[in-house]
Amino acid sequence: MKTSTVLRATACAILSQWSAYAFALDPLSYAKYDQVKTTALHLDLKADFTQKTLGGYAELTLDWIDKKATTLDLDTRDLAISKIEAQDAKGGWTPVKYTLDKLDLEKGQALHVTLPGQPAKVRIHYKTAPTAAALQWLTPKQTMSGKFPFMFSQSQPINARSFMPVQDTPAVRFTYTARIQAPEGMRVVMSADNDPKATGKGGWNFKMPQPVPSYLVAIGIGELEARTLGGRTGVYAEPQRIKAAEYELADTEKMVAAAESLYGPYRWGRYDMLVLPPSFPIGGMENPRLTFLTPTMIAGDRSLVDLIAHELAHSWSGNLVTNASWKHWWLNEGFTTYVTTRIIEKLYGEEVATMNLQLEQEEAIESLKGIPKEKQALVTRNPDDSSKHYTDEGLAYPKGAWFLRTLEQRAGRAAFDPFLRNWFDQHAFQSVTTDQFVAFLRTNLLAKNPKIMSDKELDEWLYGPGIPASAKHAVSSRLTKLNDTTARWLKGELTTAQLDTKGWKAEEWMKFLNDIDNKANAAKLEELDKAFGLARTGNNEVAFRFYRAAVHAGYKGVRPQMEAFLMSVGRQKFVVPLYTALRAKPDDRAWAERIYKSARERYHPETQGSVDKAMASK
Repeated sequence: MKTSTVLRATACAILSQWSAYAFALDPLSYAKYDQVKTTALHLDLKADFTQKTLGGYAELTLDWIDKKATTLDLDTRDLAISKIEAQDAKGGWTPVKYTLDKLDLEKGQALHVTLPGQPAKVRIHYKTAPTAAALQWLTPKQTMSGKFPFMFSQSQPINARSFMPVQDTPAVRFTYTARIQAPEGMRVVMSADNDPKATGKGGWNFKMPQPVPSYLVAIGIGELEARTLGGRTGVYAEPQRIKAAEYELADTEKMVAAAESLYGPYRWGRYDMLVLPPSFPIGGMENPRLTFLTPTMIAGDRSLVDLIAHELAHSWSGNLVTNASWKHWWLNEGFTTYVTTRIIEKLYGEEVATMNLQLEQEEAIESLKGIPKEKQALVTRNPDDSSKHYTDEGLAYPKGAWFLRTLEQRAGRAAFDPFLRNWFDQHAFQSVTTDQFVAFLRTNLLAKNPKIMSDKELDEWLYGPGIPASAKHAVSSRLTKLNDTTARWLKGELTTAQLDTKGWKAEEWMKFLNDIDNKANAAKLEELDKAFGLARTGNNEVAFRFYRAAVHAGYKGVRPQMEAFLMSVGRQKFVVPLYTALRAKPDDRAWAERIYKSARERYHPETQGSVDKAMASK
């Protein structure tokens, strides 16, 4: 395509993007990005581990869309602002007036900056609160070596505003640079170009040349070492964990190549990963150029690398093409979950991918029992004016992937794969809505073959509850065979000693434990533990499912190992269901309350809030 054609196409795409939500600004942001947009951010901050704060300034480069606007509205949460300056025509800095609104528990505080005209840049001098929702500060005792403290960020969905004053919405993308000062002996890394050879003398410097939304600006500071995995991949971790991380993540370079073969070039330069301390609240965070990972994925046998495939897949779905607001969350996570399966299939074969997919679909159906019907859609028809109308976050992953897989099965990969790649290519570095995807789907796939999906079924997938009856379920031959084994074992027709688990993969153990949960008694759980050491397994996905089944069965012999697990692992996916299960019986509840009293300080603020809620439930 000629350059002039490319420019015209790009301009049309941008205009189309803005028209799609110009009158539906993100309800979780105070920013009026239809008047002024941040195009670049520079952070100059110093980390104070004694006070547990980041302090310095944020410099915003602005693009004034409304030529009459003179107010800059930003998102903040618990930031101590000392002064704000605007750059004048000569490049000097002049103090300007500003006001902070009262605190809103969900959205934080709106910062209104009154400006003389429309300056190109504004500087906000500030300090974060020790309790900043985006930042977790760990003591040396909470790290592996015990020598240095550790700090990391987790900003998704709207916690970046507690870390920096910005237009905290996925609708606004900007490039960024940063200079971060940290104590000697500690390395700073960010979701930008990390130089493994940097020393930090004079500060750690970063540049992110691709535009990203605020929730993808990330930072980590601690005692870290780096290892190269391939020509453009690497890993950072604490010294005591770096060897295990290097082994576990050895296939990352192959994953990047596999994803590229399906969906086009990787557009972010390098793909590095940071393995965080166990208190990291989620499995992974797709921060561009530096995915943040939980150490719970290190099983010692590379059996949980689907997590890496998922975070890598975000380099196309989520990071490259981003939901315009959190109402359209499924455009990030549903697409990414679909792409994950395709990467797994490309690398490890159809049977492994199908096992993962069947397990994913079965757990999705099971999860529907605890989700109100009005929250089971991928997206609602309600105006995008409140998070109260948003649907269940967890269900968006498997249901969104199931929807895309249905389209793929009916259209055939020869048609669907180019369609999906074109979606990524034509919306690269843009923020999009469900309506935009539906329009693209109708024009580029359904118009050519209307029999792929009717309007009625399309509406059912997007706006209806549950999983449509027309959905085709994934069936793994290995997991089908396992069903018979599980049933016979539960009936007593097959003893624990007769279980032939020698060739079982992690997915088979996970399904087996899911299927016996609330069915096997304490004696059977004890037999399993003695035979296979499940309470002491290094695979945290398997361990979690065994602990949950043990709690439901009343098998208390697992308590020492489960206590160690709850004291050392802060991943919400694991700890919240376990504490919830332990609330059912008085004896278990008392034991859990004692454990949580000691463990709470080790958890991330997000995890603390989730467990607090679970522990308070009746």
